[in-house]
Amino acid sequence: MKKGYRRVGGRALFTVLTLCVALPSLAQTPRSPVVIWQERGDASALDLVGGPGGKAHEPGNVLQFIEESDSGTSPKFEVEDEHGVRWKVKLGEEAKSETAATRLLWAAGYVVDEDYYRPQIRVLGLPRLARGQEFVSGGDIVTGARLERQGGGGGEEATTWSWYDNPFVGTREFNGLKVMMALVNNWDLKDVNNRVSDTADGGGQYGITDLGATFGRTGNIITRSKSVSTDYAETKFIARVTATHVDFVMQSRPFFPFVLHLPSYRERTRMQDIVKRIPIADARWLGDRLGRLSLEQIRDCFRASGFSPDEIEIYAQAVMHRIGALKGLNGQGHSQLRGV
Repeated sequence: MKKGYRRVGGRALFTVLTLCVALPSLAQTPRSPVVIWQERGDASALDLVGGPGGKAHEPGNVLQFIEESDSGTSPKFEVEDEHGVRWKVKLGEEAKSETAATRLLWAAGYVVDEDYYRPQIRVLGLPRLARGQEFVSGGDIVTGARLERQGGGGGEEATTWSWYDNPFVGTREFNGLKVMMALVNNWDLKDVNNRVSDTADGGGQYGITDLGATFGRTGNIITRSKSVSTDYAETKFIARVTATHVDFVMQSRPFFPFVLHLPSYRERTRMQDIVKRIPIADARWLGDRLGRLSLEQIRDCFRASGFSPDEIEIYAQAVMHRIGALKGLNGQGHSQLRGV
């Protein structure tokens, strides 16, 4: 009997020890990898009017004021629609440019917010705003509003990521994102505008969460602009092409007197290098992907963003010209398209 008990006890002890060893492994479910780029499928079928969220995620018509935000340079406040979805409303010159930029980056395969532009919205319970009151009339009518869907990323937490230190440095997809920043003339490449968020399946998405400083002219605090079609169209795109790499135009260095504020001066100066020394193969890869979009789809980016017909055409032609310049890179010290 004692031997039998020993055998049973030994087996039980072995089973318990095995479970103790196995449980941590069983508890660990495989995490999806982090991503910075996603395949969009047939580019010609993409809806650039609806954009990343599509028509199914459009804001409702009944918007209730929640709270005002004092962050950033643009006036902002939050609302909730009749479906219980929260939206961050941005007013001012970034509202149109950001809406257009999100659509173009999304079409290229990158992670962006779900943004919608509305020429006019009514906000119930709207108080007098500390910022942006000039866009309000009749007490609750707000003009020129970009609405950004909140809480749609699939995860609860979001942190920032760096252009200089992230899991994708040196990859084709990351270099393509740098090219996109040059293509839309984004002169505000601060890390705080970059977001990495958890997804429902345990992975992570690296994206850009603020694209307002786009579609104007890059430059210092005096010369740069946002949402100015003529400035964008007149800006040079490609600075230099070597046998293997291409430098894009990005001007963000402040005036020399601002050197007294060294951290800001260094940050802005360093931004200019983000779009330098891009492998030609990676730039052409992005150009080939964007080249699958039609001129009408490019127009849709700006049509959905509230620009006038004349502005839409200026922007669409300029973007198509830049895409052609990327496709025309030949690694012999120039692009086949001149004046870019």
